[in-house]
Amino acid sequence: MQRITISLDEALLTAIDERVGTHGYQGRSEAIRDLLRAGLLGEQGGDPQAACVATLSYVYDHGTRELSKRLNSAFHAHHDLTLSTLHVHLDQGKCMEVSVLKGTVGEVSELARHVMAERGVRHGSAQIIPLSEVDQSGADV
Repeated sequence: MQRITISLDEALLTAIDERVGTHGYQGRSEAIRDLLRAGLLGEQGGDPQAACVATLSYVYDHGTRELSKRLNSAFHAHHDLTLSTLHVHLDQGKCMEVSVLKGTVGEVSELARHVMAERGVRHGSAQIIPLSEVDQSGADV
C-alpha cells in the first residue's frame, strides 16, 4: 500500500468523518478507499469480461400490464446468472425483489439495465463487485 497526501475543504472532511462514524470504519483511510472504489468502479464499469457477483434490487408496481411476465422472462433468459431471488410484497400494489447474480460484469450489467428500464420498475439499483477485488482468502486486495 502507498501513502498519499490530499487536500480537502472543511465541509468534505466533515462529511468523511461523519461517514466514518456512521458506517463503523476504523479511520478516514478505510472510508476514502471504499468511496474511491465505488466511484471508480461506477464510472468505468470495470472489465466487461471480468467475473463478478452482484445484487440487483428494485421496487415495481405489480399491476403494470404484463410487467411480472416480462421480468420473469428476463430472468429465465439469464438463468445462468441468478443465484437467488427474494420477493417481498410491500403493499397492495408494490413488490420489491432482490436478486443475487454471478457472471461477467458485462452480462450482469446488461441484465440489470434491462430490468431497471422496464416500465413500472422503480428505485432500481445494482451493486456489482468484481471478483478480482477479492483474493483467495476473501480479504480485500
